Amino acid sequence: MKAAPEPNGVTKPKSVLYCRVSDPKQKTHGHGLTSQEHRCRQYAAEKGYAVEMVFADDVTGGGSFLKRPSMMAMLAYLKKHASEPHIVIFDDLKRFARDTMFHLQLRQELAAVNASVECLNFTFEDTPEGEFIETIVAAQGQLERQQMARQTLQKMQARIEQGYWVFPAPVGYRFKEVNGQGKLLVRDEPLAGIVQEALEGYASGRFQLQAEVQRFLESFPEFPRDGSEGGVRAQRVTNLLTRVIYAGYIEKPEWNVSLRPAQHEGLISFEDYQKIQQRLKGNAYVPARKNLNEEFPLRGFVACGSCGHPMTAGFSKGMYQKYPYYLCRQKGCESYGKSIRRDALEGDFAKLLRKLKPTEGLYKLVREMIKEPWNHRLAFLAQHRKHMEIELQKTDRNIELLLDRIVEADSGTAIPAYEKRIKKLEADKIELQEKIERAHQPVRGFDETFRTAMSFLANPCNLWESDRLEDKRAVLRLVFADRLRYVKNEGFRTVKTTLPFKVLGDFPGRKCAMVPRDRIELPTRGFSVPCSTN
Repeated sequence: MKAAPEPNGVTKPKSVLYCRVSDPKQKTHGHGLTSQEHRCRQYAAEKGYAVEMVFADDVTGGGSFLKRPSMMAMLAYLKKHASEPHIVIFDDLKRFARDTMFHLQLRQELAAVNASVECLNFTFEDTPEGEFIETIVAAQGQLERQQMARQTLQKMQARIEQGYWVFPAPVGYRFKEVNGQGKLLVRDEPLAGIVQEALEGYASGRFQLQAEVQRFLESFPEFPRDGSEGGVRAQRVTNLLTRVIYAGYIEKPEWNVSLRPAQHEGLISFEDYQKIQQRLKGNAYVPARKNLNEEFPLRGFVACGSCGHPMTAGFSKGMYQKYPYYLCRQKGCESYGKSIRRDALEGDFAKLLRKLKPTEGLYKLVREMIKEPWNHRLAFLAQHRKHMEIELQKTDRNIELLLDRIVEADSGTAIPAYEKRIKKLEADKIELQEKIERAHQPVRGFDETFRTAMSFLANPCNLWESDRLEDKRAVLRLVFADRLRYVKNEGFRTVKTTLPFKVLGDFPGRKCAMVPRDRIELPTRGFSVPCSTN
């Protein structure tokens, strides 16, 4: 809004100008508002009106003037100066109110604040015929607005049926103009990589809690923040995990658009999306305290050696500072309330982890042991691919059968059940198609795959020493098959490792021997052979 000075010594009728465009882009990329103001000023000059204020809106309001900020500001201004008559000037009746009811209501509001209206291309007449024509023109504007809204909705629905996203781009995507396709979602780096890692991490179990996904996203300054607090809200994380668009698929049930492949590239596989939904439905985790697990990475993974219950952790307040401890809170346990210094427990854990490094002899032996199952696995995958193709054909037949039943069904309760079953089969079909497509992709060579896997198995300490809580959690899940049990002043009790580390482990004091070639006998009590890899 801006004021226009009135020439000194000249008494002129006072007026205000109202201009409006229906989209902010028309304001920034066009000249709709400036051209309207120019025409209205010319009209005021010809009529000898003094222009006091100019009010401009760049929103449509959906026909209601109550949703237009500058329109409401103009009414407030006229109400404040209601002691003097004012004239409201606009260039077209459609700028006034494109709704019959709101048009008449706005006319009453202006009359109540001592203001009349004048339009560049319409003459208001205070006669029954003039009011009738004014009402017809206002109704015509309402009809055009509703028709345009319907056409826009139909175009959007047709577009989404073809697999194109028509709403604001989700985080990790941006729109790009593509020849022959129009606006298409494409990856928006680095956000696409961040969202992909977050989704795949939750699907694989790397992130056990949604709170962990939230902290992961907040660790990237470029990820959009919510509100004035500068953080990522829990609801945004939930929305991120439940959007099928990130799997390269699209649906809009309220528009009768069922699940279908989208034209854009997915950030994750549909299989990972299904895993996420299953985890969301089956695992109701309590939100974790934001900073506590970062201070105590073993919290929840270390159990009391006396009772087996997971240890809790916290800080003990001293005279000058706080001291971090792990402790058992299980009443009745002999270790109840006995604090274990964090440095002592985590130091023992680091020593335990260093012992998992295999010897060079075991490394070579395992390579030869794994190569033969690797070849068998490739043959199995080929057979499995054929089996999935058969299952896909069965799924197609089941869908066709259910569709036939819907056509023949007379019961109103049976049809929704069939439709629900079809939706489930469609999801299964998509997952099968995705698996078959991946099965046809070339497999990396054995040497490259083995080298990549062994880089972690050979020294898991490297990942544990990372500053990221997610990396530490990954080590715990990949290395240990069960919670670690710890006794104060004694250390860790028997450790259960995952299969790879059972094969490669070389703990001091372990008693083992190579199996004889000719036979296998039950061990004799008390007999043992020192472990050797030679």
